[in-house]
Amino acid sequence: MSDFWKKIFAVAMISGMGLGLAACETAEGFGQDMENAGEAIQDEASE
Repeated sequence: MSDFWKKIFAVAMISGMGLGLAACETAEGFGQDMENAGEAIQDEASE
């Protein structure tokens, strides 16, 4: 494999890892938001 393709592959791998980490953070934040919304609805329903 030429040096050019090795560099392209390395950039693609690093970009993929960065996007993967960003997606994990987003999914975790979304889960917390949904949990908070569910608790607020439950509190209103019990009043």
